[in-house]
Amino acid sequence: MCAALGALAGASFGLAPVAAASDVQSQEWYLTSMHADEMWKHSTGKGVKVAVIDGGVDPTTPSLKGQVLVDEVPKAAAYGATEDVDGHGTSMAEVIAGTGAGGGVKGLAPDAKIIPIRVQSDDMKNSEELKSATSEQAIKAAADTDAKIINMSFGSPYYSLDEENAIKYAASKGKLLFASIGNDGVKGKREYPSSDPYVVGVGAVDKTGTVAKFSTRGNYVDFAAPGVGIPGWCDKSLTSYCTTKGTSPASAIASASAALIWSAHPDWTANQVLRTLIDTAGRDWPKNTPSTYLGYGIIRPRLVLADKNIDPGPADQDPLAAENGTDTAATTPGKSASPSSSAKAKAKDNGTATGPTTAAKETTSSGNSHTWVIIGAAAAVLVVAGAGFAVLRSRRNA
Repeated sequence: MCAALGALAGASFGLAPVAAASDVQSQEWYLTSMHADEMWKHSTGKGVKVAVIDGGVDPTTPSLKGQVLVDEVPKAAAYGATEDVDGHGTSMAEVIAGTGAGGGVKGLAPDAKIIPIRVQSDDMKNSEELKSATSEQAIKAAADTDAKIINMSFGSPYYSLDEENAIKYAASKGKLLFASIGNDGVKGKREYPSSDPYVVGVGAVDKTGTVAKFSTRGNYVDFAAPGVGIPGWCDKSLTSYCTTKGTSPASAIASASAALIWSAHPDWTANQVLRTLIDTAGRDWPKNTPSTYLGYGIIRPRLVLADKNIDPGPADQDPLAAENGTDTAATTPGKSASPSSSAKAKAKDNGTATGPTTAAKETTSSGNSHTWVIIGAAAAVLVVAGAGFAVLRSRRNA
């Protein structure tokens, strides 16, 4: 038995109604900041499938018609795959691959396709939960599909060896896995699967590029992506959009970014797609000292797509080998013991949209104090995809 994943972590707290469906796309500020129109000249995600492990994806919304590969849902995780328990999974699918039809959300990779897989959730009734796939079942099922990318916008505080083994299985099949890192902010605890080896953990930033106060920090944060003021369905009725926030949509945007790159470079491996995202991420700190707040930086797929001569590096070398325990010079990251291997995840996290405004200090692995850095208006400014992004420079501990 493994941890039954509940908390579909974080897109659906702090909801604010969007005035009308016609206004939804005008709320997608991140498409402008990321220069989506420019990227779509190079790639729209065509030919790439993304497995969305969540609370189900409704394929009948105007924006998802024709985008959800219902016939490719694996039998091992077929129950409820196209029945959304709370609107969260459908929102994530639209952020990734929505067409924008009917005034709905337009995804960052609008020609990618979605394979929906429902995972157990605290939001489900007992009967629904028992019939839905556990996290390891869902991940293994996704690994056995033709999806290149697996998006996991959920989290549990409990480590599961079964889940980790499922992730390793998916990685061995060449999948690229993204997960939200949680919404408990600076006091947040390590969450899984984002903390598992071979999972790329994604934090959230707002439209200024400042790390969101709710975005959990730790040495398992690999990237940051937009996660504040993201349009999504208000609830399972799928009748109206709300403005949402959380690390869930940040993970979905990272998955969509990878889909754009893989579509443009179909012969690349997951290692190469990930390496180019690391190399081009927005940061003003050394690449070999990733931040506990923003990891390797704010994701910028445009720079990968625009560079015809970009070097993706070796196809068979993991760019996160030290973190994943595949680097013989490094040790495998420690895992906290689980109180119960079958424990469910906590309910959705709460947080606020404003970024930190106080000074933060990190210590190096030797215990020496590092330079104090200010987060907020006084932070250093990076030019990210043509927009000014204020970011925190901070190091993670070794």
